[in-house]
Amino acid sequence: MTALAPATPLMRVKLASGIELDVLDVGPRDAPALIFLHGFPESHRTWRHQIAHLSSRFRCIAPDQRGYRGSSKPEGVENYTPDKLIGDVFQLADALGVQQFTILGHDWGGAIAWGVALLGQGTRVTRAVIANAPHPVIFPRLLWTDRQQREASQYMRAFRDTANDAMVREHGLGALLMKALNWNRSPVMEEEERAALFKDWSNPDAAIAMLNWYRASQMAVPPMDAPFGLPEGYQDTPVPPLQIPTLVIWAMDDMALPPCNLDGMDKLVTNLTVEPVHDCGHFVPWEAPDTVNAALDRFLG
Repeated sequence: MTALAPATPLMRVKLASGIELDVLDVGPRDAPALIFLHGFPESHRTWRHQIAHLSSRFRCIAPDQRGYRGSSKPEGVENYTPDKLIGDVFQLADALGVQQFTILGHDWGGAIAWGVALLGQGTRVTRAVIANAPHPVIFPRLLWTDRQQREASQYMRAFRDTANDAMVREHGLGALLMKALNWNRSPVMEEEERAALFKDWSNPDAAIAMLNWYRASQMAVPPMDAPFGLPEGYQDTPVPPLQIPTLVIWAMDDMALPPCNLDGMDKLVTNLTVEPVHDCGHFVPWEAPDTVNAALDRFLG
């Protein structure tokens, strides 16, 4: 198993909106394009093992998304709504001259990847790969109806609470993560990767921007004492069925997103392959890289 070297250079890409992203772009320019989206609280390096494995055969494009690391950090929660984050992906493809692509996403990057796939299916997006990122119809329902998922998502309430911002600005994002998350599985991470993340988290502007992803989402996260059951008049997120080939890789020991998120997915995704990964926590691209790479080989074929 090889991983992308930590010093692999990034290019600066200016989008039509004026947002600038630091982007990794490796592999043959004439090969099929893969766009990789990272989640919270990471960077393009989430996918380091997959990019190293695939970049001889595919053009691998992986941005640090808006608000992260050196990429643009516009002030204000309104600049982090899902429509803008989804728009960044299509504008990035445009800026790099990529007409069609496979979208891959993990965690928040996976949430955006669902949106990119749903909007771009049949035109720009040919395939989708989602790793431990909940479907936009299933997850909001679970927050109302499923005790395990609601309990696992209470950290989102802390991330949305601006009363924590003074602590974050003074001590970095790590202080809030220690306060809000109680994950008993401690994933093994290479020391240089851990050091790079802590450095990223110490930037107060980036820390607030990363939290703005949670604050801009309209999704309700009820407190634990709210009734269990869908509220009167509840309406599902209005999305069409996803019909392009879709691979969902799911680590089954994810403390934040239990496997109940897979229930009913086959009714919403008509061309679905599910690859469960056992004995693995949330950060499946680097916690189980060989398993993920093998699943990608089978799917991308």
